[in-house]
Amino acid sequence: MSNELGTIDKNQMSVHSDMQTNLENQIKIQAKDLNLFYGDNHALKNIHMNIREKAATALIGPSGCGKSTFLRTLNRMNDTIPGVRRTGEINLDGVNIYDSKIDVVALRRVIGMVFQKSNPFPKSIYENVAYGLRLIGMKNKTELDEIVEHSLKQSALWKEIKDRLHESALQLSGGQQQRLCIARALAVSPEVILMDEPASALDPISTAKIEELIHQLKENYTIVIVTHNMQQAARVSDYTAYFYMGDMVEFDDTKKIFTNPEKKETEDYITGRFG
Repeated sequence: MSNELGTIDKNQMSVHSDMQTNLENQIKIQAKDLNLFYGDNHALKNIHMNIREKAATALIGPSGCGKSTFLRTLNRMNDTIPGVRRTGEINLDGVNIYDSKIDVVALRRVIGMVFQKSNPFPKSIYENVAYGLRLIGMKNKTELDEIVEHSLKQSALWKEIKDRLHESALQLSGGQQQRLCIARALAVSPEVILMDEPASALDPISTAKIEELIHQLKENYTIVIVTHNMQQAARVSDYTAYFYMGDMVEFDDTKKIFTNPEKKETEDYITGRFG
């Protein structure tokens, strides 16, 4: 993990030994016996999942099944909800992110999030991307300019807006705003990007651009995406987890999930017989 989270340094954060296999070393996030409660509602039940580094993992399932709740546990977004209680662990590069020593602000720079509804700030395009950089104290204009440009290129937006950087971000189309939010997340150099139905409110052309972008980003970032679109999950992800009623019913390679699932419940859902 490139960022320091609280008082735990990089050497302390490594739990991998030289004897571990390459496959084990590819695990970026590990959920272990994870349970989450909203008051009396048991929203996540004994979740175990290994999320691979530099791959896209899709979370599918009907509304209210726990997939967005699980996504928000990965960068402690559920901490902001009154009455939430959690047991179990989520480890990032071998470090439990719920450890009391973890700096949650720093954690959310390492694990960025893109929400279902694009949420650009009422600022210029440039200042939207530079926002997080300014928060962490970056002031050098040359450096800011370089990172803003690089982030907009990474999000496949630069060519469309390079002459409009100082115009309001609110003037962009919905698809452009969502890619701007991705650029804003990328600017602070995350290692993981969480996406909660990032294309659900977009037209087919904008959706295709987001999906193409996911394919490009997973070469350098670990991506976890919640989607209700079965075809989208099949197109963009390497691994897929099917959630139902707070349980993770099945988790496997996306191709296997969609062509030869082990559980009948999974097959029923992806074939449309249920959900």
